[in-house]
Amino acid sequence: MANNSDYAFQKCINPECAATFDVAEILVKCPTCGDMLDVAYDWDKMDVPGSLKDFEKRWTRTNPLDFSGVWRFRDLLNFCPDDCKVTVGEGQTILQRNDALAKDLGIDAGCLHLEYEGLNPSGSFKDNGMTAAFSHARLVGATASACASTGNTSASMALYAHSTGMSCTVFIGSGRIAYGKLSQAMDYGAHTLQIAGDFDDCMRQVQAVCAQLGIYLVNSLNPFRLEGQKTIMFRILEQLGWQVPDWIIVPGGNLGNSSSFGKAFAELKQLGLIDRVPRLAIINAEGANTLTHLYNDRNLRWNDGRPDADLVQEFYDDLTARKYSPRTVASAIEISRPVNLTKCLRALDICDGVVISVPDEEIIDAKAQIGLRGLGCEPASAATIAGLKHLLADGVVDPSAKIACVLTGHPLKDPNLTVNYHKDNKGKFSNPPVEVPNDLNAIIKAMKQA
Repeated sequence: MANNSDYAFQKCINPECAATFDVAEILVKCPTCGDMLDVAYDWDKMDVPGSLKDFEKRWTRTNPLDFSGVWRFRDLLNFCPDDCKVTVGEGQTILQRNDALAKDLGIDAGCLHLEYEGLNPSGSFKDNGMTAAFSHARLVGATASACASTGNTSASMALYAHSTGMSCTVFIGSGRIAYGKLSQAMDYGAHTLQIAGDFDDCMRQVQAVCAQLGIYLVNSLNPFRLEGQKTIMFRILEQLGWQVPDWIIVPGGNLGNSSSFGKAFAELKQLGLIDRVPRLAIINAEGANTLTHLYNDRNLRWNDGRPDADLVQEFYDDLTARKYSPRTVASAIEISRPVNLTKCLRALDICDGVVISVPDEEIIDAKAQIGLRGLGCEPASAATIAGLKHLLADGVVDPSAKIACVLTGHPLKDPNLTVNYHKDNKGKFSNPPVEVPNDLNAIIKAMKQA
């Protein structure tokens, strides 16, 4: 087999530039034009399987890379040699068929599936991308890493930095992180800097710091992060018997997931491993709905790789002039300047996608409803079900369609919100504790009334 550098490279997504760079270079933007980069492959030189079913040969625990739900699919993201690949057992996730929740939503039995990424080692989908980013970091000899984070990225980075012996620094905004997530980063030894600002401020500063100090940036500007996140879609296909669903529903945020999903399906279609791509629905919180405004209200599109950059800049300038800062209970998607906007537009084009926003109240209710039907999740995850309700009501999604909703994180990522929702009886799915006297008969009476 050829060396990885013979067939894997970095490529600018701007078709007017299309510059290419070696995988051994540390880049987060194209040095030629400043646009974003993809990890690209010369597929003819790679050992690509003839069928997705061939991956079943790697259902084993004896080889750590085969056990990984990311590196099990390494033939489709093989940008570094195996001895550089890092794994802590990521990707052991389930796609749960949930007929009880389907019935609640008016969806046909057997049609609703929940991809539960909370089973990853750090409790969120980020581990899929972080294992790939740190594998690249090992390839290039990096010794220090950093990220801006609303929570999940910091937890995942700190876990992988610890496992590879790298130092790491987390940039968080003032009071803009769930403690369940921050506690993980602290526990794993991350150096945490709290910036007087929001995530967008942290994102700007961490890029400048990494560029000046030569630190490896692991935010999803890093194209290798998104390579790992492609495998969430591979596992959905795997658990559906290699059948393509009709819809993928995913929260918005920094738009790394949606961007990687579009890339994954485009590559699978190009390789003849699937015969069609699913449709994609991206759900934002109303308090952080940049994509909704730009895509639905301003008609921003991929436009064959030439989206209207002036339109985006005008929108961002207005946010700055108004001193706008996003606000939503779904802290993981509390982002107003998503760094993967352009790649997300490409994914929407590939997957004939739709974009909507939902209010916080509906997100919290959906979170409780998901929990009631058998799976807990973080608030941002629940945006999928909150959005799906609207898509069904508007006739965009058919009740007989096969739907896969990505639940991005574990419920203990933000336990305070969950407890307060139930304790304070804030929604129709609230389940508050009942106070009873310390008396046997009173306790039995209360149990009978439940």
